[in-house]
Amino acid sequence: MTELAESLRNVMRRWTTGVTVVTTSDGSTQHGMTVNSFTSVSLEPPCVTVTMDNRSRTHQLVSRTGHFGVTILNSEQRDIADRFAGRVVESRQRFAGLNTFRIVSGAPFIQGGLAFIDCVVVHTYAMPNSTLFVGRVLAAHFEDRVTPLIYLNRTFHPFMP
Repeated sequence: MTELAESLRNVMRRWTTGVTVVTTSDGSTQHGMTVNSFTSVSLEPPCVTVTMDNRSRTHQLVSRTGHFGVTILNSEQRDIADRFAGRVVESRQRFAGLNTFRIVSGAPFIQGGLAFIDCVVVHTYAMPNSTLFVGRVLAAHFEDRVTPLIYLNRTFHPFMP
């Protein structure tokens, strides 16, 4: 890794973000990963972006299916963030024991999340190690009763207003 890349990595560790799990499915195959590289880019048309490592199974599945879902995690879902980040012993079935639901695209969403965004991929921007996916929002839902999980300096934290 170059010195500039390492400096950027250290700078970005100081940027507080929300925590999301990006998911997709293709028939009986489903996968997801924890992503903090997520943002809204347009309200008209409604679009968001997510960036994923090119080697990830979720990237491969999103590239194949052309859709993804974003579950914004609540402050009590740290274990889910760790599971989908691969911080726990890797399981081929990251969804095991979780309650999920679907909205429009067929992507699974994790019950109990703070908010949910269902998307179809409209643009991809390939980089050497990752891909930025632009998704047009098909549906968006939120819950009022929960607080977000945040990520700062390589650690998940509950948001304290």
